[in-house]
Amino acid sequence: MKKIIAILVLTVISYTGYSQEDQENEGSVIQTYTPSKLLKKGQWDIKWFNNLYTQTKVANSNGDITKNLDRETFFTSSIDIFTGVSENSKINVGLLAELRSNVIGDRSALDIFSFDGERGTARSGLTSIAPVIKFNPLKDVSNFTIQSAFHIPLISEESDAQGVFLDQTAYTFQNRFFYDYTLPSGNWQLFTELNTEYNFGDDESFANGTFVLAPGVFMSYFPSDKSTILGFVQHFQRLGDFEQDFTAVGFGGKYQLTKTLNLEALYSSFVRGSNSGIGESFNIGLRALF
Repeated sequence: MKKIIAILVLTVISYTGYSQEDQENEGSVIQTYTPSKLLKKGQWDIKWFNNLYTQTKVANSNGDITKNLDRETFFTSSIDIFTGVSENSKINVGLLAELRSNVIGDRSALDIFSFDGERGTARSGLTSIAPVIKFNPLKDVSNFTIQSAFHIPLISEESDAQGVFLDQTAYTFQNRFFYDYTLPSGNWQLFTELNTEYNFGDDESFANGTFVLAPGVFMSYFPSDKSTILGFVQHFQRLGDFEQDFTAVGFGGKYQLTKTLNLEALYSSFVRGSNSGIGESFNIGLRALF
């Protein structure tokens, strides 16, 4: 598994020397190619994103929080690959894949990188893949896009006999709506997202028969064309056979390492919830666009 991750990193970094005249004219990737922006035909966008969520508190169905529990940590490493396929930059296609590593039993948060599968406290593996299409539905609004994906689970059991959860086994039909607006000064940018999901296909899955609505608002400031700092608020609402919700706030930044490669880092704190953990997450990602 570690060899696979190393190969992916080298693949992304190998493109850092490549640049395009279009990018030079339009500005840096972090300013121009937000999630709302579609790729031109022949362009490629590869993103490797890592999320480490850890908790020692949980909230029950009434929102009451229980503290000082054994630490549980959940790690998701995702690869998103997109390419432009239309002459008018209206359609992108791609593939998403997720690798997970989870540890419980008050183990150190960094133990998720051991991938040791220690009985009763750890599980890891490639858990899902998803073909995806991204398109612009409104001719006159180029900064509004919809991303549709069908997530296919690659595991047969959500939790093992010892109760270590890895990922859901229900299928997911996901639609994400993206919109951004750059203020006239050019130094500030508002980005909004609405994630919707329908989960189905496995009666044994906790997520089966549920709908998800997850809006998010991000405000970015650009100190220079190569860097940005941002703050955000996100909410998650699951409805249906199992109900759950939480709210997180956070901050972070991005830096343009080369004309092709940029780095991002984010931190978020889960400030409330019901039927959910109340923890914090640490995120880091690399993105190559060429």
